[in-house]
Amino acid sequence: MSSAEPTTRPPRSEVRERIIASAMTEFGRRGYADATLDAIAEQAGFTKGAVYSNFGSKEGLFYELMDRQVLGRARMSVDLLAELPSDLRDAQRVLSTRLTEAISTNRDWHLLFMDYWSRALRDPEVGARFAEHRAQLRTAVTDAVVSVAESAGATLHVPAEWVTFVILALSNGLAVEELAQPGIVPPQLMGEVVGRLLHTPPPRGPQRPE
Repeated sequence: MSSAEPTTRPPRSEVRERIIASAMTEFGRRGYADATLDAIAEQAGFTKGAVYSNFGSKEGLFYELMDRQVLGRARMSVDLLAELPSDLRDAQRVLSTRLTEAISTNRDWHLLFMDYWSRALRDPEVGARFAEHRAQLRTAVTDAVVSVAESAGATLHVPAEWVTFVILALSNGLAVEELAQPGIVPPQLMGEVVGRLLHTPPPRGPQRPE
């Protein structure tokens, strides 16, 4: 009589990654309040005990996910700005297209972000964590904005921090409209708005005497 082969237990790093991926889907789909650790664990292929042993609680899992996502979004934003063409018009088009596409392809993230934001407004402790995340993101994006402007020979007509606020506000605000009605946001809108902060429009021709 042959004995059953022992089940190979995945490494802890793999367990955590699978749970994080499952949590992203579950929190995004149901929101923090309605998401359950049972559903997250089942989708990841583990028991609820595995979630507790790796993250301590539902709240611990949520904030681990948010920490990773915020860091990843900051890197993505910086990489996007660093890869823009040197020609300003081309850069506006690429920036606008990619940011608009990111809304529809990252639906779970936008829903998760809104959930995080609403919790931050109601809970001072969560609010402090949220503010720290936003400050880190703004610093990274602002540094990238300065670098892009310098490499393109553009003049910033407002402080770089203001450009960052516009980029983040457009990304978050337009996500509300685009997710509610897919295709409604003009793909060139973001680039046109941000572009007007980076360079002076061409001078108008000589005025005709009256």
